[in-house]
Amino acid sequence: MQKLRLGLPKGSLQESTFRMFAKAGFNLNVSSRSYHPSIDDPDIEPVLLRAQEIPRYVESGVLDVGLSGYDWVVETGAAGRVVEVAELIYAKQGLGRVKWVLAVPEDSKIRSVKDLRGKSIATEVVNITKSYLRRHKVRADVEFSWGATEVKAGELADAIVEITETGSSLKANKLRVVDTLLESTTRLIANRRAWRDPWKRRKMEEMSLLLGGALAAEGKVGLKMNARWSDLNKMLELLPSLKKPTVSHLTDPDWVALEIVIDERTVRELVPKLKKAGAQGIIEYPLNKVLL
Repeated sequence: MQKLRLGLPKGSLQESTFRMFAKAGFNLNVSSRSYHPSIDDPDIEPVLLRAQEIPRYVESGVLDVGLSGYDWVVETGAAGRVVEVAELIYAKQGLGRVKWVLAVPEDSKIRSVKDLRGKSIATEVVNITKSYLRRHKVRADVEFSWGATEVKAGELADAIVEITETGSSLKANKLRVVDTLLESTTRLIANRRAWRDPWKRRKMEEMSLLLGGALAAEGKVGLKMNARWSDLNKMLELLPSLKKPTVSHLTDPDWVALEIVIDERTVRELVPKLKKAGAQGIIEYPLNKVLL
């Protein structure tokens, strides 16, 4: 029986990845000591790996498809050698992008990349950092960091290249950002040979569609309500929507039903206005997927 071998990121992205798959309709379960999750799709064979390793295994064909950051696709040299099926903008704290930044202690004299000549830089993305230095024609010593990179700035290295999503960790360690080397989001990437296989490609495209729909639904809810026909224009003026609100006739010709999708953060301000404008039977419901 043919299987689609899927690489899932273990570690900081694992929880948000599993949650996204659940909203897309794929239920994943894994024990704390296992690297082989179960999934309620007999055609998929998932495995948990470090995000840093997934691009290399997808490129080589050990995996058919996987999720990893664009940063690791670049760092491993897999860019251009794998098929980018989709960009899935989420990170360990939710939706968002991450950045790899050049950072130094707040009191450092380093103000630009040119000031790094002859200096030492600690980072986990050695290749990205070396490429950055080459572009700026700067020679510096780049050393691999096994972790706790923020601590090394100013003590074990003159500067660091570190990942950040909110910048809070850098500020907490009294570090100043000098430059951004790379912005990254999670990508669904495929092995080129697997992508040419019609069955595997169809499975990957379906997965991409459902995952994209799950992400599009993040932070959105559905609203249903009834309103008098005479109040409809007032309702339409208040209601934002992805397209236009759905308006349906009820058995009572004087009443209509409206349904919309809106940002969840607007609900607390919008609902009282709708109620005041004449809406009745207002129902708010969560969304798993929004497919445009």
